[in-house]
Amino acid sequence: MFRFAHPEMFWWLLTLVPVAVAFAWSAFRRRARLRAFGDPATLAPLMPLASPAGVAVKTALLAISIVLIVCSLARPQLGSKLREVTVRGIELELVVDVSNSMLAQDFEPSRLERTKYAIGRLLESLDQDRVGLVVFAGDAYVQLPITSDYLVARSFVSQISPSMVSRQGTAIGAAIDLAARGFSSGSEGAEGDESSRVMILITDGENHEDDALAAARRAAERGIRIFTIGIGTPEGAPIQIGDDFIRDENGEMVVSKLDEQTLRLIAAQTDGAYIRSTPQSLGLEEIIARIRETSEREFSTRMFEEYDEQYGWFLGAGMFFFLLAWGLPSRRSRILSKLNIFRGVE
Repeated sequence: MFRFAHPEMFWWLLTLVPVAVAFAWSAFRRRARLRAFGDPATLAPLMPLASPAGVAVKTALLAISIVLIVCSLARPQLGSKLREVTVRGIELELVVDVSNSMLAQDFEPSRLERTKYAIGRLLESLDQDRVGLVVFAGDAYVQLPITSDYLVARSFVSQISPSMVSRQGTAIGAAIDLAARGFSSGSEGAEGDESSRVMILITDGENHEDDALAAARRAAERGIRIFTIGIGTPEGAPIQIGDDFIRDENGEMVVSKLDEQTLRLIAAQTDGAYIRSTPQSLGLEEIIARIRETSEREFSTRMFEEYDEQYGWFLGAGMFFFLLAWGLPSRRSRILSKLNIFRGVE
């Protein structure tokens, strides 16, 4: 496979434009001066050393040298192959509540926006880890499968909103089950302790849909640790959508409160831990630091081997044509013009 590592360098080929313009202008001025003296055909025998073709050849050689040197700057590369490398890290599933209760503003600008900001900061600090994203409300969906592409992950995190899940509610159990199925298995080249498979559940803890503790026990049986982050305050806050607040069937304003008890029990089922977030820190950094102490594992992954650099060939050829253009006389040689290698040939 052949490629150029820096194709943007080809913009330097625009330098050929002034070279061509200079050559055309010089040729035009030369012909104009000759016509000022007389008929060019009559003057030609009087200028035996003049060589318009020599000037054209020098210009062509210079243009070729510029093209080749620019190609070398673009770093032509040839060939590639896959190689397997081993990295150490953790597999991390972020399970994020996107129900309407996450729009409560006891955390500014809202619980959900504060969560998105904290996850974005976390992704900036990751290096050799794998991360996936599951969102849930009344249903759970895989927003991003396990990946090590943090740029893509940040893009997906920025798109999180309650509108992603049509059915409202807080199905924590379904989200845990779905996230647990997203981890890679040991047969895929992973070595070491399965405790490197970690789930971080970020929610206000108000579970209305299913048995979250049973789902946590199933995750624990698969060697998955669940760390829970409670976002919100025990006092709670009303939920505002647009200019209106959500109200119950009696017309009373709905107040979403942090349910810490459920989150503590979920974490305890899997030998994880519960952290209550604060306006200053969501708690993600503390959890990751604790996980790294005991849970990193080796992953085998495939990467492209470096390409073989070919710029030397282009640079050498470019310098050759440049020196040839520089050394080639623009006038006929007086010595060579006296030689007639075809003398005696009829």
